Formats: sequence, structure tokens, C-alpha cells
Amino acid sequence: MDNKLLLRATEIYGSPIYLYDLEKIKSQVNKFNASFKSISNIKVQYAAKALSNISILKFIKNLNCGLDAVSIQEIKLGITAGFKAKDIIYTPNGVSIEEIKEAVKLGVKVNLDSIESITEFSKSFSNKSIFIRVNPNIFDGGSNKTRVGHSESKFGIPVNQIERLVKMEKENKISIDGIHVHSGSDISNINSFIKGAKTVFNLALQFKNIKFIDLGGGYKVPYFKGDSYTDMEELGNKISIEFNNFKKECKKDIGLIFEPGKYLVSEAGFFLTKVNYVKEGPKNKFAQINSGFNHFIRPAFYNSFHEIENISNSMAKKEKYSVVGYICENDTFAEDRELSKINKGDILCFKNAGAYGFSMSSNYNSRFTPAEVCFYNNEFNLIRKGQEMNELLSNQIIIDFLKT
Repeated sequence: MDNKLLLRATEIYGSPIYLYDLEKIKSQVNKFNASFKSISNIKVQYAAKALSNISILKFIKNLNCGLDAVSIQEIKLGITAGFKAKDIIYTPNGVSIEEIKEAVKLGVKVNLDSIESITEFSKSFSNKSIFIRVNPNIFDGGSNKTRVGHSESKFGIPVNQIERLVKMEKENKISIDGIHVHSGSDISNINSFIKGAKTVFNLALQFKNIKFIDLGGGYKVPYFKGDSYTDMEELGNKISIEFNNFKKECKKDIGLIFEPGKYLVSEAGFFLTKVNYVKEGPKNKFAQINSGFNHFIRPAFYNSFHEIENISNSMAKKEKYSVVGYICENDTFAEDRELSKINKGDILCFKNAGAYGFSMSSNYNSRFTPAEVCFYNNEFNLIRKGQEMNELLSNQIIIDFLKT
């Protein structure tokens, strides 16, 4: 989106706001599908945790995608958005059997990732079809917080425990019709995806009822010019060869599932903030904005790099700034970043903010969460209002304990 449109959005809705370009989401879905065009039976399950606004979910559903949900709440959001239960895969981690039972009742596909949860599940749902998530022992991802496929991770069933599940299936305690693998987020190394795929292809041959292979997500998008990214065309070609060979060996028409989240929505999102002050420090300048890590936590939490542009003054001479927020901690978005000269009132745009931006926002410091806006067919639409004081208080029960 050009800067004039971004600035226009802040004129209409104020700041801070999240703005999403729906055409970009659509193009990413099409690009993803095109990468795997040589496979006849694939399904894209959008990972709701990346961005779960109902209007966005509806839009993605209408692009013929299913949904990857990690909580009972995401399942219900998906159903509210119009997804059919059969098109939702529920992949929790360490949740109670009560939540799993509620998911079963709603009719979604259940994907479990521990022997303990599967054993408890089988006592209530003997021989019911499930997916299983395996741990491929792959150490890759953008940070330690997003590397989830290694041997010490809490996620997934270790390969050396698979024999126990084969035995349970032979005893009609469970029926495994899908195997899932997900190694982490922000993976650009094609070999990591191939290794994960080969792991589940080999394991799938041990299960008689297998109908689906789920290769998860974790594809890296570029955050700045020259940044690394997952080459989807190369990945598609290599996965297609491995998968078609697997189907010949398996002698079954197996469906292939992918769960992209960030890949579909990250580059479509912009986080727009206003500069409150430019503060002169002993060694550097601080651009103090009307937001903090309560709204956009990725730089603080993951140490992630997001391109920032002063869209109010983009052609001005570059100067170095530390872009900081208004939270009473060190909520630094960027240090010593070269940006076009910043003045009070300028609008700064954080790019690649569509994934894990609003969905990880909070009311820390009792700040309101921001509004969300989308742009489609040359029109802006408000899809979530910014919070107000009554919403901050809505679930609190006020008791005056010391009243005399």
C-alpha cells in the first residue's frame, strides 16, 4: 500500500491502528496454492493464532481455506466466521480432557501430541479417528521461542514412542487417520521442511487407516530488502516429488495439508503509530510513539526486526533514532535505526505486522487495545473498534472492602 493510503487511514481512524491489505492476503493464498500445483489433493488450513479477527477469518474461509485452531476459543471463532467443523483441525498442547471433549462434541478434527492425552482420549472415545502430532527432532526457527520441533521441546510425540500408538490402533483403542509435523516458525531452510516431511511419510506407513499428512507451517517471509525467506516454488517442487513417491508406496489417495499463518497475513499488515515527542538523549534521539509492546510485542519478545518508515516525511534526510514506546519498561522497537527525519506528530509505519501483532496485544499498563482496519476494493473498513474504558472494566467485580 502506498503512503498516501496509510496516512489516510490514520486521518479517518486515528492511531495506533492495525491496517490489513486483503488483496495481499488473497495473493499469498494464490501463491501458496500455485507452489503445490502438481499435487492434486491439498488443503490449506489457515493458522488462526496469527490473526484471528472474525472478518479476516471470513475472508480467508471464502478463499477455500480450512482452519488450524489451537484452542477451544479459536474453534468457536472459526465456527462463528462460517467454517464448517469438518474443515477445522484442533491442535492443542497440554490442555485438559474436558476441553478436548468439547472439541469432539463440536465435530472438529482432533490432533493430539502426547501419549498421555491420547491414552486418556481413548478411554472416552474408543477407536475414534484422530490426528497425531509427531516430534521430528529438528532444531530450526527464527528464535528459541519459535523452535518447537527439537527433542527437548514440549510439542509432539517422540518418534521412539510411535510403536505404542501402533499397538493401540491394533487393539482398536484409537484410529489414526492423520499425522502432523510442525518444526517451528520463520524457517527458510528447505531441508528442514523436507526432513520433517520424510519423517511423517515413513511413520504413516505403519498406520492402516491413514488418510492425511499434515506438514504444518512455519514458512519465513522477508522482513526487509535482502532478508532470507522460504522459497515456496522450490519447496513445492521438492515436497511434490517426495509426496508423490510416498503415495505410490502407500498405494492410497492421501490428502496433503498445510497450515500457513504468518505466510498468509504478515506482509498484509501495517501497524501505524504517531510520534508524541522526539526526545534528545546524551548520545541519541528517541522517537517516542503513542504505543508500546502492549500493542506490538514481537520486537521485545522475539527480538524481531520490523522495517519502520516515517510515512509523513519519507523523502527527508536520514537520521538515527531509537523508536520507543510509552510503557513503563524498556519497550524499544528499534535502536539506532536510520529513518527519515522525524518530527512530533509524524506517523511511523511498522511493516510485516499482520501476524502476531494484534493477536498478542494486551491491556498491560491498563492501556486500551487498538482498532483494526482492512482495505479492500479501494475502501477502508473498520473491523474492530479500539477499546474504551467501559470494556476495560466490563468483567471486573468491584468490591469496596474497606468501606466504613
